[in-house]
Amino acid sequence: MSKLYKIITFLFILGINSISTMEVTQIPGNEILKKPLPLPYERIEVEQQVLLDFITASKKGRQSIVIFGANWCPDCRILEGTLKLPTVSRYLRENFEILHVDLGKYDINMNLLEVLGIPRQEGVPRIVIFGENGIALNLDSTDKMRTARDTKQQDIFNYFQKYKLD
Repeated sequence: MSKLYKIITFLFILGINSISTMEVTQIPGNEILKKPLPLPYERIEVEQQVLLDFITASKKGRQSIVIFGANWCPDCRILEGTLKLPTVSRYLRENFEILHVDLGKYDINMNLLEVLGIPRQEGVPRIVIFGENGIALNLDSTDKMRTARDTKQQDIFNYFQKYKLD
């Protein structure tokens, strides 16, 4: 093996190790979903300006998150149950402000999806995480939690940690 090959291999392995050791907060094993699962959505129409003000308002260094969903949706309820786990809840309170927007049976607040650049299609929950100046950071994966029932709680938590700005 050439010396250059060994150096490249070493740097490649070092690079992979540095990515895999990214600091992620773990959910302790004793924190589990509590039943009945939460019902976070209230059938309230949200004005477009209220949504935009929420996204852009100063929140002492915390990012905005908008979660579109409905109480009839098991994935929305599992997502919310995960967000209520003590470790996750504490992390979110310290780093984010969350607005839940009820889509009902796709008959309320649907226009707000388009305001944020999300196609007006069915399927919840939809999560939009914002960075500085109200810029959406995850428009390519807003539907990631539509399968929350098949997703580990740690993976749900990791999704939010991934988008936290330093």
